[in-house]
Amino acid sequence: MIPIRSFALGKARLAAQLDGAERAALGQRLAEHVVRAASAFDTVIVSSDTDVRTWAVRLDVAAIDDPGSLDSAADDGRAWLRIRGCRRVVIAHADLPLARTFVDVTHDASQPVVVIVPCHRDDGTPVLSLPADSDFAFAYGAGSFRRHAAEARRVGLAVRVVRDPSLAFDVDVPDDLDALAPQAY
Repeated sequence: MIPIRSFALGKARLAAQLDGAERAALGQRLAEHVVRAASAFDTVIVSSDTDVRTWAVRLDVAAIDDPGSLDSAADDGRAWLRIRGCRRVVIAHADLPLARTFVDVTHDASQPVVVIVPCHRDDGTPVLSLPADSDFAFAYGAGSFRRHAAEARRVGLAVRVVRDPSLAFDVDVPDDLDALAPQAY
C-alpha cells in the first residue's frame, strides 16, 4: 500500500532547492521507483488526487480514495488488501529512492509480528509491515517509529525492527536530497 497525497503539492520542504514542477516530477519519479520495488506484490495506491490516480492507471496499479490522513489511508489500504486475501500488509511511503524490494519485510506472513523500518533519522516509519487482520492503530508523523513499536506491543504483536538503508532512506528535507547522487533525482 503506497499513500500519495499529491505530486503537485508534495515535497514542500524542498521548495528552497526545487520549484513546484521539479518537486512534482521528483515525487512522481520516486513513487514510480517504489511501485517497481513492490511489483512482486498486490499493490494499491491511496490517493484522491486526479493526477496521481491517472498515473496509477497508466502503471496498471489499483488506486483507492484517500480518506484524508496518512493513518486513515493506511487503514483503508489495509482493508482493501485484506478483502483481496492478503495476509500481510506493507505500507511503504512513496519517497524511497533506494528501495529495491519489500521481500525482507514480508517473511512473517500472517504471524503476529509487526515489522518496522525506521527512517534514516531513526524517527519516522517509511515502511511498516503487519498482519492484515490485526487491530493495529497507525500513528504516523514525527516520532512514529517509537509509537508504532508501542502500538504493536499494546495489541499483543511482536516487533521486528529492520534497519535496511535501502528502505530507511526517505526524501523529506534538503539534506536528504543533497545525500542522493544527482542522477537519482
